[in-house]
Amino acid sequence: MKLLILSGRSGSGKTTALQALEDLGFYCVDNLPLGLLPTLATQLREENHDIQRVAVGIDARNLRSQLPCFAELLARVKAQGVACEVIYLDADHDTLLNRFSATRRRHPLSDQNMSLSEAIGHEGELLASIQGAADLLVDTSHLDPHSLRNLIRMRVAQREGRLSLLLESFGFKNGVPPDADLVFDARMLPNPHWDPALRPFDGRQPPIIDFLDAQPDSAQLLDDLEHWLLRWLPRYEANDRSYMTVAIGCTGGRHRSVYLVEHLAERLRKAGWPAQVRHLQLE
Repeated sequence: MKLLILSGRSGSGKTTALQALEDLGFYCVDNLPLGLLPTLATQLREENHDIQRVAVGIDARNLRSQLPCFAELLARVKAQGVACEVIYLDADHDTLLNRFSATRRRHPLSDQNMSLSEAIGHEGELLASIQGAADLLVDTSHLDPHSLRNLIRMRVAQREGRLSLLLESFGFKNGVPPDADLVFDARMLPNPHWDPALRPFDGRQPPIIDFLDAQPDSAQLLDDLEHWLLRWLPRYEANDRSYMTVAIGCTGGRHRSVYLVEHLAERLRKAGWPAQVRHLQLE
């Protein structure tokens, strides 16, 4: 049996992700009291042999005394021989504020003594033990519900044992993505932004591709990144790593980083790694 534990701050898309897993054949339980997690795993493993994939949603509505014990409870589940992964969804503070304001939903922790902003911050503190144990961190700040469902389907539900590899481009002016495991800087390459004729295009389009193909450093950087990843990704996988997010950044996240991610993903796929692609500043 495979058990997914899905958590995250309210407004980050946990319900959407859990519904996506249910549509893909997972047996889903939302807001399970954390102390019952080992019992649930035991019952499903011993009494329902037809249930092979289970997803459990856990959030800050849980019993406060049990949340700090997450690592201990997770170890008890794994000791039963259950394959277990922890997925943690989150978004930046302003995005969560805007989502609650747009839907006019009440945050589960907010009351007359705690503002919405304070409740969002406090929720992160309560879930810190789960976030720290996560196999996969997903930043949903730039994801709509449809994109999140696709990401859960491709990276989680349809993963077949191998390391799930995501290459993402980003702009340093917007900050380093919080879900990145490895970060590479492409700002040493010539910047197409400074050519007014090239500025409107992005790194997937022929004018930018032609411009960067003509730069000797582009090919050298791609070769170096490819060789490094092909050497070390198997070591991560051999160390029981289930997910890897490789972020490549340039200044704005539209030209150089996009170009590199697209070309690097193509090279890695040819080498047998089913790399997925995400462009944060183009979403």
